Amino acid sequence: MLETFYDLDEILFVIRKIRKISDKPVIANLTMGDIGVMQGGIPVKDALTACEEAGADIVGLNCRMGPYHMLQSIEQVPLPEGRRLSIYPNASLPNVRDGRFFYQSNPGYFKRMTRSLVQEGARLIGGCCGTAEEHIRAIRQAVDDGKLVPIEFKKDVTPAPQLEAVAPEKRPKPLPDIVKEKTSVIVELDPPKSLALVPKFMEGVEALTDAGADAVTLADNSLAVSRVDNFALGMRMKQEKNARPLLHMACRDRNIIGMQSHLLGLHTAGIHDILTITGDPAKVGDFPGATSVYDMASMDLMRLVKQLNEGMSFSGKDIGEKTAFSVGAAFNANARRIDREVKRLEMKVEAGADYFMSQPVYDPERFKEIHEATKHLNVPIYMGIMPLVSSRNAEFLHYEVPGITLTDDVRERMARLDGDKEASAREGIALSKYLLDAALPYFNGIYLITPFLRYELTAELTRYVHQASVSLEQEGRSL
Repeated sequence: MLETFYDLDEILFVIRKIRKISDKPVIANLTMGDIGVMQGGIPVKDALTACEEAGADIVGLNCRMGPYHMLQSIEQVPLPEGRRLSIYPNASLPNVRDGRFFYQSNPGYFKRMTRSLVQEGARLIGGCCGTAEEHIRAIRQAVDDGKLVPIEFKKDVTPAPQLEAVAPEKRPKPLPDIVKEKTSVIVELDPPKSLALVPKFMEGVEALTDAGADAVTLADNSLAVSRVDNFALGMRMKQEKNARPLLHMACRDRNIIGMQSHLLGLHTAGIHDILTITGDPAKVGDFPGATSVYDMASMDLMRLVKQLNEGMSFSGKDIGEKTAFSVGAAFNANARRIDREVKRLEMKVEAGADYFMSQPVYDPERFKEIHEATKHLNVPIYMGIMPLVSSRNAEFLHYEVPGITLTDDVRERMARLDGDKEASAREGIALSKYLLDAALPYFNGIYLITPFLRYELTAELTRYVHQASVSLEQEGRSL
């Protein structure tokens, strides 16, 4: 007996392997993601047929659900001649007490439900989690007392899905489409750690939008440091400043249930731009005892978001409407082996990435190298530029922040102005403009990262990008 397989491909692989070495009877029980469907949205009726075609003698369902939902699921399953159907429900939905799972003991209920299961074609009925010998005895009594005989044939009566037409909301053009047509600027403005800084954050959003930012992107507790929720700030900036939020989504803080709920909430709120990241582990942040969830990594999340875009939940259930997310992905532009990083980009494209946002680059020669290495990709890249504000800031980024590397020239230029805040900021802006001049001939997309809520720096750079792009267009881009 094979049981508790959530993944159809996995159980098919096992059935075929068994059939190569044995002709013994095989019972193949699947476990559903939701009522009537496997994970990935595969209907149970199709999954059972696939198991039979692979060589299973008896096919059915076990675990996760009790008799009620098992019955609902097999009501949708046709019974062709020769099919032998097995059902192994849990005793009930689980309850947790003192860290342990408990199930209601309900043999009488099992006895009553047995009649309905047999009437839908179940020939082999047992019990899974929470069941004991009294449940099996109750099933036996129901069959004997009612002289129950399973049906031999049942047509496919599954109704075709009838989705109510939903009027499409007026949505802005997706960022990947914008950047393919013209120079586009995304500016990161980190949510503050203190509520007292929220007004300054909102001022920054307004300044950046006025400067010409196509979107303002908000990190999701970056470096595992707790900040004001980016969804809440994203809603405020959308409603109060008519700004376009692009929200980072880290896999660290939510399990798969919370992820789907959060995404459905974003869609409902009209926020459709997200950047999927795995996220820094909790132990590096300000709550080192917190638990990192990591039900998935960034590429898993991309695939699931694309599934929502097809109108299907993570468990395979119809959500009644297709979401409309554009999915951004991270790019380590400072990787020593750019060829290996490009292979990761290719994997992310396959997983569903619509565009990339890179770590900040401080070497002007790097842009041409990156362009040559990535020009075969059919998705745009927003190149990261982060203005430096001091020598200490430069040294910290270079030595302590993963994925960021500064050239010796940049660090020396900032070191010469150590202690002079104003001069250091001016030099940081000058360096950023120099880097922008090097990047713009190769990339339409620019991703500016605001340091320490100093939005006036990235607002100035946003204006500079648009001015420089006009000059490039007049001169004609030459690579």
